[in-house]
This record gives sequence, structure tokens and C-alpha cells, in this order.
Amino acid sequence: MISESVETSMVLSLQRATHRTLHALATALADLDLTASEINALANLADGRARNVRALSADTGTRATTLTGVLDRLERRGLLTRELDPDDRRSFRLALTDSGRDVAARVRAAVSDLEARALAGLSPRQLSGYHAVVAALQEVS
Repeated sequence: MISESVETSMVLSLQRATHRTLHALATALADLDLTASEINALANLADGRARNVRALSADTGTRATTLTGVLDRLERRGLLTRELDPDDRRSFRLALTDSGRDVAARVRAAVSDLEARALAGLSPRQLSGYHAVVAALQEVS
């Protein structure tokens, strides 16, 4: 069993890494003037799948109520649209516009580039350990 101080240290290290990652992405994409939450949403939407707010909330790890403001800003900028979901008329489907697809592709490329540079020197065993830690943290939260 891991001692409490080590667990706390791991969580705090993850938070530090998250903030540094967000800063690196914001710097790489500075000309787009996007918030960290907007970058997260666009990176997830870059796969081209239209989805509802609940699904995007799960994908981004963001509460749906928080995500609403992010989506409002992206919609005002012309990067996404909300359409009534034909399968559930009580919810909306989110889809990127043409310019939204361009911006999302650029965001996804910046994420991929950062990940490739950061993980280049890690072994498969180290990456597996990382995935195990992230999965364990997601299960308890």
C-alpha cells in the first residue's frame, strides 16, 4: 500500500503537470485566443463525431453546467453549432463548423505534438504505469 504522503504527492504532481501542459498548449495556440476549457472541448470534438453535451462532458471531464459557457463562446465565435438531436428532442447535438474543424484540427495537432515530445523517451512499461495511475484516479473520482 502507498502511504498517504506519496498518494498526495502523486496527485499534486499530476495537477502541476496538468497546469504546465495547459500553459504549453495555450502558448502554442496563443494566436487562437482560446481558454484551456475551449482547447479541451475542441481537441475532443476534433474527431468529427457530433455528440450531445452529456457525451462531451464525459469526454472532457467537465461538468455539463460548466461546459455550457464554453459552448456558448465557441458558438459565438462560429466554431460550432447546436442542433436539436433527432433521437432526443430534449437535447442538442454539437457539431463543428468548417472553421471549427480547422481550429480543432490545429488544436489536436498541438496536443499530439506535445504528447509526442513529452513521451518520446518513455518505455512501454512506463506508459503502462501512467495509464494505470490515471485509471485508478478516475475510478475514485
